[in-house]
Amino acid sequence: MITSVGEILVDMIAEENNGSVSYLRKAGGAPFNVACGIKLLGGNVGFVGSVGNDTIGDFLLRFAGKQKLDYYEIRKDTNRNTTLAFVDLDESGERSFCFYRKNTADIYLPEISDELIENSAIMHIGSLMLSKKEGLEYALRLIERVHKKGKLISFDVNFRTDIFPSKNDAILVYKQVINKADIVKFSSDEVEIFGEEYIDSLKDKLICITLGSDGSEYIYNDIKGKIPTIKVKPVDTTGAGDAFYAGVLTKIDNLSKCQYTKKVLNEAFRFGNICGALNTLGKGAIDNFPTIEVVNSKISMLEEA
Repeated sequence: MITSVGEILVDMIAEENNGSVSYLRKAGGAPFNVACGIKLLGGNVGFVGSVGNDTIGDFLLRFAGKQKLDYYEIRKDTNRNTTLAFVDLDESGERSFCFYRKNTADIYLPEISDELIENSAIMHIGSLMLSKKEGLEYALRLIERVHKKGKLISFDVNFRTDIFPSKNDAILVYKQVINKADIVKFSSDEVEIFGEEYIDSLKDKLICITLGSDGSEYIYNDIKGKIPTIKVKPVDTTGAGDAFYAGVLTKIDNLSKCQYTKKVLNEAFRFGNICGALNTLGKGAIDNFPTIEVVNSKISMLEEA
């Protein structure tokens, strides 16, 4: 089982009509997106997060209850608000974010039981919590507990400078978690931020790099591969990276690091690429996650072509 820990929030996706802007309310938050994606892909998955004491939090609790996750614990913080992410899309479906995080609940997460850690082959951690001391300390404690149980830590960088005092402050904080993780996802832009020399120094970790329309790349010690993706016309790229990562994690769940062969990783990243590409064909992250049946159907079509 994979347990995903971190932010659950609402993506407010901008739509402009005749000079007037309205917003679509969509459930989101990278770790929650990943959890929902894994479930749709047939994996066993749990989620742990927090929402605020407001109508948005109530909406997310109702939404989460319908996702059929194998386990979820979402704390309702009676003293804080639910996090909002305002999303603007350009003509190609690429998005830009602006977070509303004043007195919000996303970093005040429930403590995870030993039993849940024991039942999880991979504990996946989101990055939004790292912007506050309490969230960083929570993440580092969890990593230590997970490793003591002999389990793996996954981390999606999702680098944000607007929630830190400076870019350098953000890099220093992110590195504390990257250095301790077993599986790390970067975008190509994030590789540039951290530098190829630093990425190359990350030994004994599975490095997952998303390349947009060029597919993805993996590095695991001396094993490397670049996997192309399918061609699509994106409507909204929100959640595409999460869909890709849900696909990869689903394929490597319950594998030990010694089983990360080139064949296994090629298959996992090809699967993840297709998940990410199909996710861009509609607006919102979770609403457009492909199911395992849809992905397998696409793979069969490609093999027959």
